[in-house]
Amino acid sequence: MRHRKLLAVACTGAVALGVAACGSDSNSSTSASTGSSGSTAASTELGGTINGAGATFPQPVYSEWANRFKKSAGTTVNYQGIGSGGGIAQFTEGTVDFGATDAPMTDEEETAAKKKGEPVHVPTVLGAVTVAYNVPGVDKGLKLDGATVANIFLGKVKKWNDPAIAGLNDGVDLPDTAITVCHRSDESGTTKNFTQFLADYSPEWESGPGVDKSVQWPTGTGAKGNDGVAGCVKQTEGSVGYVEQAYALQNNFSTAAIKNKDGQFVEPTLEATSAAGQGASPPADLRFTTINAPGATTYPITAVTFLLVYQDMCKAGMSKDNAARVKAWLDYALGDGQQVAPELEYAPLPDPIKKSAQQQVDGLQCNGSAIATS
Repeated sequence: MRHRKLLAVACTGAVALGVAACGSDSNSSTSASTGSSGSTAASTELGGTINGAGATFPQPVYSEWANRFKKSAGTTVNYQGIGSGGGIAQFTEGTVDFGATDAPMTDEEETAAKKKGEPVHVPTVLGAVTVAYNVPGVDKGLKLDGATVANIFLGKVKKWNDPAIAGLNDGVDLPDTAITVCHRSDESGTTKNFTQFLADYSPEWESGPGVDKSVQWPTGTGAKGNDGVAGCVKQTEGSVGYVEQAYALQNNFSTAAIKNKDGQFVEPTLEATSAAGQGASPPADLRFTTINAPGATTYPITAVTFLLVYQDMCKAGMSKDNAARVKAWLDYALGDGQQVAPELEYAPLPDPIKKSAQQQVDGLQCNGSAIATS
């Protein structure tokens, strides 16, 4: 309840200030304002404005970070939640100061981006991708495994009292209600992570729709952004969809406990999301995923979300002042921002990953020189 209250306060405050609220339209922006107080490593008065675009998955926490960063550093952060695919595209085109994605850039995407410089992935937080549902009479306690979730999204399991679901939920009174699938219509890192989970348990999914930021869905209704899928689930009786935990909490959704790699059914809690990051061993470039991470207490559908910048931002076309502002924003994200994240049901980075991410940020340059933010 505490987390839900904090989330509501953060979103309500954003609305009052004319800022994009959590769960707002996926094309809206997150502008920093003089919101909640909080100290930050970026204590210098930098001022000015920086622009970013990408994943809707972290938009609630980025909104709150932007509020606090504005107060401490004086810099406005305009963030457009347009989906990970759009964020990578705008980053590559150089139309934003930073991009954002819930799935690491592919080798092909990195090759395209390298025309302007060396792209750097900066992980920020982990979040749970919930399987949220709207089923009359089943408010909590639903259990699902990967194979069954895949068959629901393949359109093979068509009703909520199907034997495949009933067999996992002994004693639960499941209605004879048709299932409506809600899925993303835009290019989404959340989709890529969710479809990876499905492919890990379903050869039919792996060889059919496959794993990508956008796939040909066999069934269901498409909606834009995490907020769009949340709206579809909320408005449609009998529906099921995949949405980030903050959006599920905001809409008071029922979410399924999902069977993990160790055979345990786990709810998408903050603790279970944190557990997914504890055993991660990212490569040097920090392009990694936590889908189906091991551990008895681990929720199996989690995502790491990343901010994207160029290693030498000025050579990529950015001004010296904006390079300093972006670096200060990244320092905040990896500093005080980590303490804010749990208030909105995002898991902070484990210390070893946070240390590696900070080393990446410390190495950012402007025309070959280190970037000073104070």
